[in-house]
Amino acid sequence: MTRDAKRLLVMALWALAAAHTMAGEARVAVAANFAAPMQRIAADFERASGHRLLLSTGATGKFFVQIANGAPFEVFLAADDETPARLEREGLAVPGSRFTYAIGRLVLWSSRAGYVDERGEVLERGDFRHLALANPKTAPYGAAAEETLRRLGLLEKLRPRFVQGENIAQTFQFVASGNAELGFVALAQVSGSGTPAGGSLWVVPAAMHAPIRQDAALLARGRDNPAAQAFLAYLKSDQAKAVIRAYGYER
Repeated sequence: MTRDAKRLLVMALWALAAAHTMAGEARVAVAANFAAPMQRIAADFERASGHRLLLSTGATGKFFVQIANGAPFEVFLAADDETPARLEREGLAVPGSRFTYAIGRLVLWSSRAGYVDERGEVLERGDFRHLALANPKTAPYGAAAEETLRRLGLLEKLRPRFVQGENIAQTFQFVASGNAELGFVALAQVSGSGTPAGGSLWVVPAAMHAPIRQDAALLARGRDNPAAQAFLAYLKSDQAKAVIRAYGYER
């Protein structure tokens, strides 16, 4: 190795060490429906930046309560656009930091092949005991499911058969385990990233419910955290957008 090559190698090692010395971490609250793509995006971000992300997944409504009560989150990836806006109004999110990182799609899904038809007419037939959906009070996908059933004129007829999950992840487990014959889940959970969950599904037409706009926000606790700021910038990158689209979201 020449002297110049050795000098360049030493400089590169010093730069790498300096970058990791300055690396920080950020606590991120993530809506349950976005857990899988978030794992990939977080891994890519950490490799690129040296920063570390501490992830928690759950229901958007429950995260709001936790943040309002002082939970130490610095970034919030919600399953709707209303909750981050409310956090901003209440001084718990940095003004102007909100943006839509994904638009979710709702599906009616069964783990049984051939059970759910392409137009969702299985709901009319009613030959099932349990229909799973996320709690509409805390999970936007649950609210979209209720709105869809209302549009179909089936909400009150099917309400006695509801099995409510705390969030969309638990709702998916109800169906995957067979505790519910079918249920409303996120498209990303059953057909995202080339790893379909199998079974059968109906992709609910977007016109059947309000758009599931999923907004991200920099929370007040993360205002001065470079790792939190860097992550939100990365979430807007082409690399992150490609992962989001691969999991069935619109972006």
